[in-house]
Amino acid sequence: MTDQPRQSATGESAPQKRWGETSRRNFAATCAATTGMAMVHSSAAAAQDQRELRLALVGCGGRGRGALEDTLSINENVKVVALADLYQKNCDAARKLVGRKYSDKMDVADDRMYSGLDGYKSILDDHTVDVVMFATSPGFRPPYVLEAVQAGKHVFAEKPTCIDAAGYRKNVEAHDLAVKSNTAIVTGTQYRRQTNYVAAVNRIHEGAIGDIISAQARYCTGQIWYRDRAEGMSDTEYQLFNWMHHVWLSGDHIAEQAVHNIDTINWIMGGPPEQAYGVGGRHQRSETSELWDSFGIDYVYPGDRVCSFMCRQLGKTAYDNSNMIYGSEGRMLIGSINKPAIQYNRSGEEVWRSEGKISLAYQQEHKDLIDSIRAGQPIVELKQTAASSLTAVMGRVAAYTGENVTWDFLTTESKLDLFPESLQWDGAMEAAPVAVPGKTQLI
Repeated sequence: MTDQPRQSATGESAPQKRWGETSRRNFAATCAATTGMAMVHSSAAAAQDQRELRLALVGCGGRGRGALEDTLSINENVKVVALADLYQKNCDAARKLVGRKYSDKMDVADDRMYSGLDGYKSILDDHTVDVVMFATSPGFRPPYVLEAVQAGKHVFAEKPTCIDAAGYRKNVEAHDLAVKSNTAIVTGTQYRRQTNYVAAVNRIHEGAIGDIISAQARYCTGQIWYRDRAEGMSDTEYQLFNWMHHVWLSGDHIAEQAVHNIDTINWIMGGPPEQAYGVGGRHQRSETSELWDSFGIDYVYPGDRVCSFMCRQLGKTAYDNSNMIYGSEGRMLIGSINKPAIQYNRSGEEVWRSEGKISLAYQQEHKDLIDSIRAGQPIVELKQTAASSLTAVMGRVAAYTGENVTWDFLTTESKLDLFPESLQWDGAMEAAPVAVPGKTQLI
């Protein structure tokens, strides 16, 4: 996948009324910029290429360890030198488990493993760390990423990058500062680097299925994990421990999980939708979970193109994780994980197919990050992921409140800020009430 297109350093292109020449030029420009990244660079950049890049991870759970393995498996002359997590035991596990496979690329001393709510700050204060990878629960990502850029660090941030309007604004601030300071931000939207996704979206943008009329996206799975409260845990610690089930930390599953499909649709449509209207509810959640387990959202994109979006986490129900794009001359099915992308004509006949492996895409995002740093042309793609994350928030807010919610309202007027004003490890913290349409207010 060395020829995989990289993302634009300026983020998502402006929404278009329909896919015409402007959109195709924007896409072609992105590909041209990608080609330029692979060219021979100046002697200064070449000298930089030889420098070992020192990495640190904040959030050492399963996704964090996976990110470490992805970057160490595909990048040379990199070394992990620091780890941070709420729990020391997670740092220990990451060093041990990843170190078994990549002992030559792991050099984390005991005094460079930090725990607690402020552990990440020691990494940001370390001037020898070049790249910080964030795999924390989503609620922490907006302030952490912004602080990392302010500290002059290159960043890898998992998705979603925000779970409310306030976090989105921090993302935009971090993106603009990264561009100004020449620091990289790559995000965990691996489908943008999966070969069949890239090929399918390229064909759509080139008019292979004609004008885009509408879309259907689904992320329907079984139940997700739930963690019981251990004896002695404070309210704050338990919410952090069981973070998926608290909206201020996860953004609900439409943001934490289903954002991948939303990001794919935004990519295809050229940017975020103009408005959202939705429904949903809960059937199988624990009484102490704040989450809904199903959402159905109609997203309206420029040009009156509607995406019917559905996500759910319900046990013993049919699985469907896919994206279908309907055009005037045919349709494109883009499957999830390792499923192919398939183009059909108006008669329903298959006319094109492309395969792809998600494991390679996970690696590619880390290769693109490191390559761009070495080339002196850092990728900054936070705005596009922030837009997709806020699109998920827009759907959640529309369903929670029962209101029609616009992109303009969320980005210019909304005061939605879910992060606690004060966060103490041993502190008391009430769980938020479960959202009820007609009762939950649009703010």
